[in-house]
Amino acid sequence: MPWCCDPHLLFYFLKVVQRQQIMSKALTNLRYQEIWLTFPYRQANCCDEGEMEPFPHVQTLRKFPKEELVGKVVMVRFDSTNLLREEEQDQSSQSVSSAVFTIKYLHEAGAKIILVSDWRKKTNSQLHDAETVADMISSVIQHRVVTIKCDYSAVLLKMEVLKKADIFLLENLSECKEEVANNSKFAELLSLGVDIFVNDSFSQSHKILASTVGIARFCSACIAGFHFEESLCQLKKVARTNKRPYVAIIGGGNLYDKAAALHFLVSRCDGVVFVGMMSFQIMHALGLSVPSYLVEPGAYKAALDIIQIAHDRNIPILHPMDFWCMNEHLPEKMGIFPSHNILDGWLPVDLGPRSLNELNSLLVKCKKILWIGPVKFKFSGQCADGASKLAQALNELRQRNCDITVVGNMACQAMVMESKCVLVNDMIENASVLWEFFKGRKLPGVMALDRAYPFGIDWKSAYCNPAQPLVVDIGSGSGLFLLGMARRRKDLNFLGLEINSKLVRRCMDSVHQYGIQNGYFIVTNATTTFRSIVSSYPGELVLVSIQDNLYHLVQCPNPDFNNPEHRWRMLQRSLIKAVVDLLALDGKIFLQSDIEAVALRMKELFLKNGKGKLNLWNDQYHARMNLGEWLEENPFGVMSDWEQHVIDRGDPMYRLMLSKSSGIE
Repeated sequence: MPWCCDPHLLFYFLKVVQRQQIMSKALTNLRYQEIWLTFPYRQANCCDEGEMEPFPHVQTLRKFPKEELVGKVVMVRFDSTNLLREEEQDQSSQSVSSAVFTIKYLHEAGAKIILVSDWRKKTNSQLHDAETVADMISSVIQHRVVTIKCDYSAVLLKMEVLKKADIFLLENLSECKEEVANNSKFAELLSLGVDIFVNDSFSQSHKILASTVGIARFCSACIAGFHFEESLCQLKKVARTNKRPYVAIIGGGNLYDKAAALHFLVSRCDGVVFVGMMSFQIMHALGLSVPSYLVEPGAYKAALDIIQIAHDRNIPILHPMDFWCMNEHLPEKMGIFPSHNILDGWLPVDLGPRSLNELNSLLVKCKKILWIGPVKFKFSGQCADGASKLAQALNELRQRNCDITVVGNMACQAMVMESKCVLVNDMIENASVLWEFFKGRKLPGVMALDRAYPFGIDWKSAYCNPAQPLVVDIGSGSGLFLLGMARRRKDLNFLGLEINSKLVRRCMDSVHQYGIQNGYFIVTNATTTFRSIVSSYPGELVLVSIQDNLYHLVQCPNPDFNNPEHRWRMLQRSLIKAVVDLLALDGKIFLQSDIEAVALRMKELFLKNGKGKLNLWNDQYHARMNLGEWLEENPFGVMSDWEQHVIDRGDPMYRLMLSKSSGIE
């Protein structure tokens, strides 16, 4: 049985399979080479690049102000599979180099570094205790690493320990059950005394861990290390369909669990080739004879759906022609069998020679290839010869400027063995992250990092006069307050920062409809983008407003979007610090809530983290404070939509104004 089926006949096969009347002889007269070499991708309805949700633009160590690292305590979550490898040749790989560079960069910047990770002996047989690991890391980074016991009973004790060296290592997280449970208390204890969190363990980004997700709630800045940033760029590269024909070579098994990811690939690629255990599920769905012990329970319907998508897009879906098989009773005895006629007593262990020859011919016309998952069958050894042959073919294509990406430990090992000069941006060692991404799931480890506003803002297009003083409303909602202010004060520019894209579109429609030339709105999470946005404004920042209900003021989406119970505060120290740093002298901060405890908490956080530069505004409005503390009336005469709602129902609003003075650091 050849590799590919005519895409025009796939629908026929599907219907016949569903009626269970297919005959294997109906598949014998297809012209595989002709079909593939004409490559139907030109007629296919390829998914537009815009259909895919854009990656979040995270804050990276590369772009983080280096002066902000001086004297700070920085926790680095590193990837033990990179930094603690046993093989000497792996220690010089680019992934290891970028991980080492993260630590050295922080050390040279004058930061105190706390390293944290989990490790097991399967990564390196020499890993016994934290002291051994610390010595190993010391050897790799050429700096002394000192261990710290996981005793978080007192912050002062930890701070005292940090005076003894510059780089420290916490004990093995794999021994802490709170780590995998993302225990909030454990994450808070882990962060004690830590100013900045650097995630450099991309291989764990699909998991919700205390050391990658939970800790982000308690640090003033959460950024991506150099290795994490490189890995995220690799992920973006795989998702792009910028070169065609683009073909995915799929190895491994568990088709049912990966069905959503396979749907994604079949909907974007110009052809899909199955080379592992999943190939038997595709063959079974096409009606070919497959031994029952090779059929994955529950995968039949999922395989039919994949075939249907390929038919709808007019692209080929392929499977092997033949297999090397091992005699069940005489393991040393090998034989080659057609894929649709494996005799009883014989077990498939590798791709057959005809399959490999055809595969090489089929890939010649490709401009981009993704190989994900091992060329491995249930009874094959660790390294099959088929993987080596495929790696050789891909290496030759790469030298002809074909864009190759290899995903998964076994596939990457095969490529490295065949080519010592394979580029780091050609390989992603952890396939689990990519499979989860292809399933359409958000990666919690990525979502927990600070967002960095991706584009420079053209302030001249946003405002008629971009030199005017700026007023920023954080969480601008429906824009009632900001639009009303913009109409009243033509001498000021007004900027609304709101995470809800629908609300921002409505606000911008109002700006255009009413010809407002001093109002502008941006879709963003102000908690993490305020500094990067406002710092580029050419004029002075004179007023920052934060006013909303309890939900919007104190909470924003958690990286685990499937668990609404987990929330993290909007008023993080990093946002307050950015507001205070960028606010002009005598600039004002207006805080308002319908919940008194929330208003008090906001005031306390600003005064505590304002570096001594903030005071309660002492002017005519303070004379009218209710109970000597709250502003009785809105000092601007313009209400937000929530404020109007609260007043209409007869409830009080709790308002206060802070003013910035020169202060003392």
